[in-house]
Amino acid sequence: MIEATNLAKNYGEKTAVAGVTFTVQPGQVTGFLGPNGAGKSTTMRMIVGLDRPTAGSVIVNGLPYADHKDPLHQVGALLDAKAVHTSRSAYNHLLAMAATHNIPTGRVNEVIEMTGLADVAKKKAGGFSLGMGQRLGIAAALLGDPQTLILDEPVNGLDPEGVLWVRNLVRYLAGQGKTIFLSSHLMSEMAQTADHLIVIGRGRIIADAPIKDIIAGKQQARTRVRTTQVSELAGLLAAEGVSVNSSENETLEVSGLDAHQIARIALDNRVLVYELTPLNASLEEAYFDLTKDEVEYHSHSLNGAPGTGAGQGLLAGAAPARAGFPPAGTDAGPMSGSGFSRTEGK
Repeated sequence: MIEATNLAKNYGEKTAVAGVTFTVQPGQVTGFLGPNGAGKSTTMRMIVGLDRPTAGSVIVNGLPYADHKDPLHQVGALLDAKAVHTSRSAYNHLLAMAATHNIPTGRVNEVIEMTGLADVAKKKAGGFSLGMGQRLGIAAALLGDPQTLILDEPVNGLDPEGVLWVRNLVRYLAGQGKTIFLSSHLMSEMAQTADHLIVIGRGRIIADAPIKDIIAGKQQARTRVRTTQVSELAGLLAAEGVSVNSSENETLEVSGLDAHQIARIALDNRVLVYELTPLNASLEEAYFDLTKDEVEYHSHSLNGAPGTGAGQGLLAGAAPARAGFPPAGTDAGPMSGSGFSRTEGK
């Protein structure tokens, strides 16, 4: 469990985190979202003692991170995949970490196999691609079989199979009662991965709720309607003061009325409707609505091209056979096989 109380961080006159309070519960995947510069990485760094809070406190599994005598068994963190000696091989990097906690060599080999690093384990980490560096960072985070896992943008640089592997892995670990806290800008993947969301903007918490509640709370009733009498029905619905858009031939998208209300209007006016489909809001829509006033860095159009917004779709592989994981080839946990594919480069 991670418990932050009035946690704040200032860098001179710049406030990075402004007194946030939240709890990351075990047994679920908690997503950490926010625009660039919102304070996500700073918050994660304070959790593991890399940055000292200006005010407030944060504890992990009942203690400040620095007070744990066996930190690798308590917390596994991926905050910077490049934080590795570039002249050291992946195997020796993990072996050196293992030696600090008397972790057996067998566990080093286990996480290497688990993350698909076996073919490059003896190669220098400085020559790794972005995706391979991410794999090594995930292997290091898993090395101590920790109770709490903190991952900052864990799928950055991974291919689709790697993205799926991470998703399956974190959901499996959460199912084992572990605390999972991960950030991402990929909304569609976060929607498939997280149970709970904490959204931060300009250093302040702007949402802390189950993902389904965040989506539902920002959702206006929308319905796709198909009819051969498009113009007539559009006029009738517009008279009710709702938004009506024609997306394609014989199709309307109506916002502000539910399907039952639309059906009643159509029936009363003898308009034949052959489809009424309620449309659910996406996490991306809910996220943009929550953070529209919290974005510090904006994209702008160039020569008439639309500006870009923040964030989009997150997280394939092998279940290790030990350390609490189901054996490869079973349906109990992450996908079987060696873990990641090798298409990201070596």
